[in-house]
Amino acid sequence: MKKYLRSIKVKAGALIAFMALTNSCTKLDEQVYDKVAESNFLQRRDDVIRDFLRPFEHAYWSIQGNDVFAVNEDSSDEFGTYNRQGDWQDGGYYARMHYHTWTINDGFTSGAWTAFYQGIVLATNSLQDMESIQDPAKLNLTPAELADFKAELRTLRAWFHLRALDFYRNIEVIKEVKNITQGSKQVSPQEAFNFIETELRESIADLPTRATLIKPENPEISTIGRWTKAGAAALLARLYLNSKVYTGVDKFADCAVICQEIIDGKYGNYQLDTRWDAPFDYTNTQPNSEVIYGFPSSLTRTHWQYDGGMYFWGMTYDAAPLYCGFTDFGQSNPRYALQPGRDVDSVEYSHKLGKPFVKFQKYPDDVRLKLYKNLGNSKREGMFLYGYLPFVRTVNGVSRPDTVRGNKGNYPLFIRDQVGMFLGTKPGNKIADKVSNMDHADHNSGIFMVKYPVYPSTDANRITSAYAEIRLSEVYYMLAECRYRAGDRAGAATLLNTVRKRNYPEGSLSLYRPDGSQLDDQEMLDEWGREFLGENRRRTDLIRWGVFNTGTWWDKKPDGDKHTEIFPIGRSIMNANPQLVQNPGY
Repeated sequence: MKKYLRSIKVKAGALIAFMALTNSCTKLDEQVYDKVAESNFLQRRDDVIRDFLRPFEHAYWSIQGNDVFAVNEDSSDEFGTYNRQGDWQDGGYYARMHYHTWTINDGFTSGAWTAFYQGIVLATNSLQDMESIQDPAKLNLTPAELADFKAELRTLRAWFHLRALDFYRNIEVIKEVKNITQGSKQVSPQEAFNFIETELRESIADLPTRATLIKPENPEISTIGRWTKAGAAALLARLYLNSKVYTGVDKFADCAVICQEIIDGKYGNYQLDTRWDAPFDYTNTQPNSEVIYGFPSSLTRTHWQYDGGMYFWGMTYDAAPLYCGFTDFGQSNPRYALQPGRDVDSVEYSHKLGKPFVKFQKYPDDVRLKLYKNLGNSKREGMFLYGYLPFVRTVNGVSRPDTVRGNKGNYPLFIRDQVGMFLGTKPGNKIADKVSNMDHADHNSGIFMVKYPVYPSTDANRITSAYAEIRLSEVYYMLAECRYRAGDRAGAATLLNTVRKRNYPEGSLSLYRPDGSQLDDQEMLDEWGREFLGENRRRTDLIRWGVFNTGTWWDKKPDGDKHTEIFPIGRSIMNANPQLVQNPGY
């Protein structure tokens, strides 16, 4: 149980349900020493605020906790966690993610379920507390505030359910937790879909807009961590975008309507950022950011996207302290890198999927292709780490230039869009060992993505970027996909270019032609990959485009059938709730 749970008092009924769902405890007859009577729990406004906010911290943790991020990305065609000379071999755990050969004993199969349902239980418990308030004025609340709290908790719970539906498809729907002592049966994907749709549609009316959350006396206070009308509407659009996968029913037209309404300002006014990196920079908490919903971050408190489960371990060991000058967290760890676009002889692979860095290089004037570099004054350029990473080393008062090295040999690392045993081989020289697979990599292997800035430790704005869960760019891309699927390639190109133009110099020929003639299924999928690289959604996009099981990328061959589109329910979860039925194929 995570450390921040220790200071929270959860009422007995909800706690029992929480343990039953997550297998957190197997002995339920122990004396409870720390509990609060139901009638005494909410006594003042601060009690209500704390109760309301409790599920949000868990929600933030859950974007990466229990390997949710790891399996979403490593099972796709963009990222890999390689066996780097023994580092990250982990009994083949990450190789099974990559090759789609996971089993019910792999930790993430239970871990993701636990992460989602802990959140669902916490949100439902707080929601039922809010619903029990008969006279909000006694707690110094207005009826509108109470309605908002309930709507936000319903939206948060729907977000958790949507993610569970995407992972497992055959899930439990949780509507109440008090006095519940055991898990329930699963519902059909259509019933889960209907529940999520209803929760979101009914919540929108009581949710605020971003503008109404901003206080005139303090307009700089961030509202990014609050669910708004636009946030719930964007979740509804996500649900409709993937409806055919989830239920077999095409809802692209419904998705298009919602997206157009968001863009038109029906749910509040938002504009796209003019810089590619702005949605991920420390300024993304400001009212003019394109981030519709995000989780606020800080160096000294919560910063889950900068945790080892996510982006901070997407660099080689000394890249953070030596190259970036960020020493607060010590060394990084190369858990995640891009899958290679070229073999060990630097010949591009012939398959159409994967090759994420090559897909960026298709448009060579893309400003994101620059080597990541801190520029000072909370600014940076580039989105990737590759080649040599220079820094100045000072020994006994003498400074000299050096480059980052690995932990398996005292040679400079040359990070490349290849996977193999290059060791101290200089760029341009071929190696005799031609093997390239998940189990055969060194510390030169695989380009690294730096989407959220790693500013130096002297920078006051380091590790303060909010995690952008929903941004306006996604709404444009969803609408573009709907237009494309409806045969309107010109409309799709216009929408995509509205976002893409910030990635290229003025007048760039890399923008799509107005008639959309360059767009086909592969280019649409490639463009999703470029804009949303590493944003916890690639597996879902591959499934929606019908290539997750049938596609080939790097050393990954097509699956034998489609059962791996959804994950198995882990053994510990199945043991905790005998009513659950295992997903097909497992």
